[in-house]
Formats: sequence, structure tokens, C-alpha cells
Amino acid sequence: MSSHDAPRPQGPSQPITDLVLVLGDQLSLSQPALAATCPERARILMAEVPGESLAPLSSRIRTALFLSAMRHFALQLRESGWTVDYQRLGQHSHHDLAAAWTQAIRDYAPHRVLCTAPGDWRVQHMLETTCSQLGVALELLEDTHFLISRETFSRWAGRSRTLQMERFYRHMRVSQKVLMQGDEPRGGQWNFDADNRASFGRKGPGHIPPPPRFAWDEITRNVMQDVARHLPKLPGTTAAPDTEAHGERKALAQLKAPPQVEPLTEVEDAAAWVWPVNREQALIALQDFIHHRLALFGPTQDAMWSGEPFLHHSLIAAALNLKLLDPREVIAAAEQALDQGQVSIASSEGFIRQILGWREFMRGVYWLDMPSMRQANHFNHTQPLPDWFWSGKTQMNCLRESITQTLDSGYAHHIQRLMVIGNFALLAGLDPKAVEDWFLAVYVDAVEWVELPNVAGMALYANGGRFTTKPYCASGAYIKRMSNYCSGCRYDPALRTGPRACPITTLYWDFLIRNESEFAANPRAALMMKHVEKLDRDARQAIRDTALERLQSLNTL
Repeated sequence: MSSHDAPRPQGPSQPITDLVLVLGDQLSLSQPALAATCPERARILMAEVPGESLAPLSSRIRTALFLSAMRHFALQLRESGWTVDYQRLGQHSHHDLAAAWTQAIRDYAPHRVLCTAPGDWRVQHMLETTCSQLGVALELLEDTHFLISRETFSRWAGRSRTLQMERFYRHMRVSQKVLMQGDEPRGGQWNFDADNRASFGRKGPGHIPPPPRFAWDEITRNVMQDVARHLPKLPGTTAAPDTEAHGERKALAQLKAPPQVEPLTEVEDAAAWVWPVNREQALIALQDFIHHRLALFGPTQDAMWSGEPFLHHSLIAAALNLKLLDPREVIAAAEQALDQGQVSIASSEGFIRQILGWREFMRGVYWLDMPSMRQANHFNHTQPLPDWFWSGKTQMNCLRESITQTLDSGYAHHIQRLMVIGNFALLAGLDPKAVEDWFLAVYVDAVEWVELPNVAGMALYANGGRFTTKPYCASGAYIKRMSNYCSGCRYDPALRTGPRACPITTLYWDFLIRNESEFAANPRAALMMKHVEKLDRDARQAIRDTALERLQSLNTL
């Protein structure tokens, strides 16, 4: 038996003062909960529970990544002198975290429970409730992984009904002294977004340096076997995308009532993947991106291309969200690449804005607006999620490419998520909760504090424009301009009515017509509404008729 497979201790050899709870996305030795105690008086609890993969649902590859990273970190903790009570799938009867915490508190009778503040509102509420019911002191410590605390963000936001990420980003640039020359932004402007919207053109992206791949060690292989054995109904695959390309997937029609599926009898045959499971691998992934792909990341970060799931993107979001990387070192690496002339200001700033600006902003808004954000449904959309969200079997090539890639690799870049999948979900009127659950389930970098505001606020406009001035929506023409997805598709992005009309184009125009009164009052929507005003009654009715046909047959599109 290896050290990471050691059975759970039956009880402390001497009384302990502190029970430290380490959650699956808190995998850093520098986290505050560890700094607040010492190995001599503390016991660490880490628990794998099926409930965290079933409700909310998590795909196989996402679950496997979390568990592998957790087991690697538990080994690192033990090597650093900590005593870890690690509870593996199949080795205990706890269904959820609350049950695991309750048993540990009863077993160890600690004076206090220590935990770095959870990233998810649901988990924090569960933890506070559990400790309150058991009458044990709980100390939640501010997560210093982030560059701005919840309290500080709340003070920055004040009582504003709407929040602007750009204003926050400039505040962070100044306060953190990033990409600054004295009091002025480096390069003479705050934002180079206008330079970062290029497509690949007809010739495509050309040669793209492949990201590093990390071989599955014994820990990861054991995780794969445990996921297959104990969580056989999870959607997706645990195989790397190039070793089981477009392999058989388990189609699930509904999140809460999945049909019976046959369990896996063996782990899929894949020897490596692109996802780091420990800090050493995460640092390799960061440096590889900085040296080989950051230079071209900026200009083409919005572009898409068939058969190219990763392009010039960093693939480090999962490592960041698991806390294998610190955002400060990521930002510093991108700024250093600019200093050394390796990359342009557009690429460096465009990447840093995602970390320093958008990531920190999403976390702040999440904690400011929860739990009401989870219930937001500005347009009162109720359409069920089409079955092909779980199989990729749709005739719309852009969605087939994006969803198939997602199910195979656990990844799609931000424009695939926002302007292909999210755009369709908004235009088709899909139920926001179902869409949010799907995004949380399928992406390896998905944790609710970043997933929910991005989907509810950015993709679906479910919160009515809390931090976006208008819905992010587009017709098939945008997808054609930014990708080669429309080539060979049975639908024509230029047509909005008729049997060959692109469903995205049809639903785009129908969405604008249905919400014409609201958008007419929005200055930022004036340009697209001018085109709607030109439609006569017959054109509007033809669009509406085609849209109704599409909406009534979503599962067969």
C-alpha cells in the first residue's frame, strides 16, 4: 500500500486542538487554514464524497481531475509533516461533505474547526450549519489566494445597481501596480481588446505548439478506476481527447433524473492528459504557455477552428482554481514576458486582464449577489436543455464541435462557451438553472464562484444586466467570421427563414423581435435594433414561424 492510499486513522493518538478542513479546490500549502495552526496540534480532513459529483453533477473528467489533485496534495501534506485523515471513494459511507465533517468532529472532538473560506456559497452554508448544529467553533479564514478580499470588493461596489468590470480592472491595475508606468497604463491605454479579435482567416491557425501532456501516475490511475467503479453514471469520458476522439459518451437527458447506463468495466485507455494534478506540473504548464503560445494568444484569443480544441490558450484555469498556481505568479510571468520582448502589449495585457480583472471581478460579484444570483431569470426562460447537450449529436456544426470537444476534453475556450453554447442557450430560451448546471458539470475548470456569474450574467443575461450593458448575442454570421464551423454545415448562417436557415440566425432575430421594447430603450443595443426596425410585418412573421418550428424540435436540430 502506498502512502497516499493509507487508511483513515481510527482516532487521534493524543487529543487534538484543531480540525482543519481542506476542500477540493484549496490545494495550496500556503492557504490560511494551515498557517493558523501547526502539525503538532491539528488533524487535517480531506474527503471524497459521491454527493459532490452527483448534486451538483460533475462529469467524469472533471471529477477525476479534482480527485487526482486532492490525492496528490494529501501526499504533499504528509510529506510536510501533517497528519491527514483522507477519506477515499468507496472506503466510507458518507454521501456528502456534511456527513464526513460531522463524523470527524464527533471522532476528534476538536476545540475548533479551521477552514479557508469555501469558494462556493452552498459549501460555506453547509459548513456553517454543520458546525452550528454540533456546537463546535468554526473559524473561516479569508482566502488569500485572491488579490482582493470579499469585504474589500463589497466596499468597492458600494450600493451600485450595476457594476463595470472595466472600472474594477483599472482599479486593480493601479492598486496592484500591474502594467503601470507611474500613474499611467503601460502602452498608453488600459485595454487592448480591439487588437485581440482577429480570426484565423481561410488558411486556418497553422502550426500551434502543443501543450505539455502529463502522464498518469499510480495515483491518477487509481482515481480513474475509482470513478469508473463508484460513479459509473457520470457523463463524459475520462480519456484524453486524442486517444479516444469522439468515443462513445453516456447521453443524459436530464441532470436530476439520468437514465440507467451500464457501468464501465475498465478505465478508458489513455496514458496522459493536459491537466496538471500537482504544483510541479502546474508550473510546467504555465511556463510552456508563456514561452510558446502567449505571443499569439492575444490577437486570436476569440478565434475558433475545427479539430483544434486548445489553440493558443493557456489551459491553466483549472490549476488556478484548484490553487495549484497563484494568480500573482501568473500575472508576473506574463508581465515579465512583455519586459523581455517575448510578447506584445496586446497579448500580455489581454491575458492579464482575464486574471487580474475578470477572474477577481467574477468572484466579487458572486459573493455580493448570492444566493439570489442562482435564482435569476430575467427573461423567464423555461425551455428544457436539449438531449444533445450530453452527446454532441446535433446537426449544427458549431455546437457539435464545441460540445463534442467539451465532453471529450472537459474544455472549451471562452468564445466557444460564450458565443456558441451560451449564445444558443440564450436565444433558444433555455432554463438558466439547467444551463448553469451543465456548465458546472462539464468543464474541468468550473467552480461555482466563477462559473455561475459567467453563465448567469455574461452568457444568459439572467441577472438583467448587473454587470453587462446588453445581452451578448449574435447571429450565425459572427460564428462564420470567427471560425470555419459553418463550412459544410447543413444550415446557412446567412438565412434566417426556411428549412436551411441557421437556427442561431433565426433565433437571434426572433429574440430581438420578442424583446424589442426592452432593447429599444438600451443605447448599447441601438445598432442591432435599427436592423429590426426595418423588418416589415411579413418578414417578422416569417422569422417567428421559423423560430417556433426550431424551438419545437430542439432535440432534432
